[in-house]
Amino acid sequence: MSGKIFYRERLRAKEGERKPSYRVVAVSDLNLKVYAEHFRKSELEHMAEELDAELIQLRRGAKHGGEEEG
Repeated sequence: MSGKIFYRERLRAKEGERKPSYRVVAVSDLNLKVYAEHFRKSELEHMAEELDAELIQLRRGAKHGGEEEG
């Protein structure tokens, strides 16, 4: 792999909604300019395949005040 693409799921995306539901957050070791704000999972996978990059979905952090939900 030549680089990494970090992404997360949109917070306001609803299940069944026909809008792209992922956002690129960071890119490491790639010469890539991103112009769109939201992507479909298949679009991210296609970009990663063409760039020989690894797709990494960011974990959700704690909500309000640093306490883990669970």
